[in-house]
Amino acid sequence: MLYISVPLGKLVRRVSRLRGGGSALPGLVVEKIDPGFMQRTLATLPHGVAVVSGTNGKTTTTKMVVELLESQGLKVFTNRTGSNFTRGVAAALLGEVDWRGRLTADVAVLELDEAHAVHFVNRVPPRYSLLLNVLRDQLDRFGEIDKTAQLLQHIADKTSGTVVLNREDPRVARIADTLTGQDVQYFGLDDSLLSTFPNDDDMRAAPGSPTPAVLPRKPHADVVLRKVGPDTADFEYDGVTVTTAMKLRGVYNIFNAAAALTLARSICGGGAVTADHATLLTALSRVEPAFGRGESLTVDGQPLDLVLVKNPSGFRLGLKSFPADGYATMIAINDNYADGRDMSWLWDVEFDSLRDGGVDQLTGSRAYDMALRLQYDDVRIGAVQPEIAPALTEFIRAAKGKPKRIFCTYTAMLAIRRELSKITTVEVVS
Repeated sequence: MLYISVPLGKLVRRVSRLRGGGSALPGLVVEKIDPGFMQRTLATLPHGVAVVSGTNGKTTTTKMVVELLESQGLKVFTNRTGSNFTRGVAAALLGEVDWRGRLTADVAVLELDEAHAVHFVNRVPPRYSLLLNVLRDQLDRFGEIDKTAQLLQHIADKTSGTVVLNREDPRVARIADTLTGQDVQYFGLDDSLLSTFPNDDDMRAAPGSPTPAVLPRKPHADVVLRKVGPDTADFEYDGVTVTTAMKLRGVYNIFNAAAALTLARSICGGGAVTADHATLLTALSRVEPAFGRGESLTVDGQPLDLVLVKNPSGFRLGLKSFPADGYATMIAINDNYADGRDMSWLWDVEFDSLRDGGVDQLTGSRAYDMALRLQYDDVRIGAVQPEIAPALTEFIRAAKGKPKRIFCTYTAMLAIRRELSKITTVEVVS
């Protein structure tokens, strides 16, 4: 079966890339005809598999971990497209293996959707896992937030080596209480930054209400984010605080850098590779945002930023990290399966920061829902056009000579990148 599945999967992958790349269809094909392909291939890696999961930040954090490990001389396999279902991993594997199905890599670092990660770890138990956060997201898929925490708990249970947890998210930190045999490491925040990165309970606590339950004592964190500057960050580990430049944009990405450092240090400390911390920091300072996650493109000589938003926390932090002042603003909201069909979370976001400049263009399948939401916050709306291509064209035309910023859900971001690739340089991710 191997000699049929890999060539057929590669053929399907090549055809799918002609349609724009990033398709998980080849993975679906190979999973159907050769269910053991993924497990068999990943079992050959000397340093095993690391899984990155959680509600927010998976793609950029995975990218950081990959670049940190590569700076230490490791060859890393990853699912670069952000297709974080099991079939997406299988599709990425098809792009890396030879015609006999052999993978040349030292370690795999894989971003996985919380629900699909459960299916993956049942088939391929990871040696490492990094669990970022638990926030209300895609309620039509996950239901209540405690269900999401249970999914992450299962990933941790299946991990054979090190589990890295967010100390500041009570639902994530408590996963450690039920683990037996795994090494547990934490990443965390300086107390002065806690209000900048609220957990789900913090965001919903009414003024004067009791403080949400926290751990009785904060565990020691392997890496702590101490300070965030305009283009720098201070991290503490091994009892020393270091300052590094950061190309990453968005405060949420800086906290996730502490998570990435913790996982990279764990992987490099678990075998023949010993971390060179000066090289790690240099690599971290050079990491660019993952596609669509604060990605900056150039259109008509002006920057155009793409900011992915997919839940209340992500949208709030996106508005805080990428203020609209001085920018033409567009919002693109889709409700396809990969976005989540339930858009009620838009009502948990405060859009007051957009009131002064307004929003020039709304688009996507839920553009009119977004328009209604903005009206309740007295935000001026320039135009509403559900079709993304003509909306983007008009937005660029009307804002000529001005920097632009687009807040978009996942599938809207993919569509916008495809349209922008016709008029400017857009990185092809495959």
